Amino acid sequence: MKHQDIKFFLVIVAATVFFSFIPLPPIIDTAEAATPDSAITSMLDTAETFHVITQKSKAAVVYILVKKTQKENSAETKATNEFFNDPLVTHFFGEGNSKRDQSASDRQTTSVHGSGCLITPNGTILTNSHVVSDAEEIVVRLMDKREFTATIIGQDPKSDVALIKIDGTNLPVIPLGDSSLLKVGEWAIAIGSPFEMMQTVTVGIISATGRSSIGISEYEDFIQTDAAINPGNSGGPLLNIHGQVIGINTAFLTQAGGGYMGVGFAIPINMAKVIAERLQKDGKMSRAWLGTGLKDISPDVLKELNLSESASNGVLINTIEKGSPAAKAALHIGDIILTMNNIPITGAADLRNRIALSPPDTTITLDFLREGQKNSIEVQLGEKKDPSP
Repeated sequence: MKHQDIKFFLVIVAATVFFSFIPLPPIIDTAEAATPDSAITSMLDTAETFHVITQKSKAAVVYILVKKTQKENSAETKATNEFFNDPLVTHFFGEGNSKRDQSASDRQTTSVHGSGCLITPNGTILTNSHVVSDAEEIVVRLMDKREFTATIIGQDPKSDVALIKIDGTNLPVIPLGDSSLLKVGEWAIAIGSPFEMMQTVTVGIISATGRSSIGISEYEDFIQTDAAINPGNSGGPLLNIHGQVIGINTAFLTQAGGGYMGVGFAIPINMAKVIAERLQKDGKMSRAWLGTGLKDISPDVLKELNLSESASNGVLINTIEKGSPAAKAALHIGDIILTMNNIPITGAADLRNRIALSPPDTTITLDFLREGQKNSIEVQLGEKKDPSP
């Protein structure tokens, strides 16, 4: 065999060995290609997750019927009655579809309905203050149709949180989550009794967190969701994908007619838990007091004071009450608070809420800017007395 022939033969052998190790593309089975793809499988898994969560949670979501009797003895009361009977009234709270019946010429019977969630096996229920305020009788109905008469442990109209109690044992409960871990865009599941339709489930996402200046309550730090919330959902739970309560559904934005428009609000469960604990202990909500007027930092203030963008979430002190904890700690008008207990401030509403949720007489640490210099100070908070701001 010639030298050229031997060389050609070796090349052929080498090529044959090399290509024998290269895997061939899989043969597509047309029958397999017709089955649901991974996207559909994922959707089916998500639907099953919603089903499992809601089936487990619904037993601990209750329907609340509140009965009130009001004496109609003034022009103001009559005007209020006409207002609530006006079909063009914009409904903001769950009681927007309450039923008002004239039982006598000078008396008015009102029925308000809402929702709540059981948080202890012996019958403690978390709900909204506006659902149970001025109640003469509170009837709680469970998913198994058992009915109980409830009593009010305590309520806090300034945050719209209430704690009520029925006499029961081994009742189903829903685990409480951590609303500080919420992320915009994650799933949100609302359960309640809109328009008296018990155990209604709606699903959406977390649209925003930290909503304030809505005008619903004095202390606001709302979770915004597009999970449908309607009259009667008030007081019911907002759940995460793990079946934990992350908020208490409270209100929704709407135009005349009272319908859902995709903007609902829930009280963060971390705020509700603190308030519920104090209501359980004292029957009322006590709040700490700093004694300052607080203002968000605007771009104009940043420029005027020559501050960096890092101070944009800080809070400007614009007033200090005489004799207040702030005055005793030598805080000054013009100081810019950056952190409380080493946690950054996200605005005036955030700092105000965090101070209010602190127990009275608590000592806190504030980091702040004064004339461009960073300082730190400890302040012993007082107790907020109404009507002091």
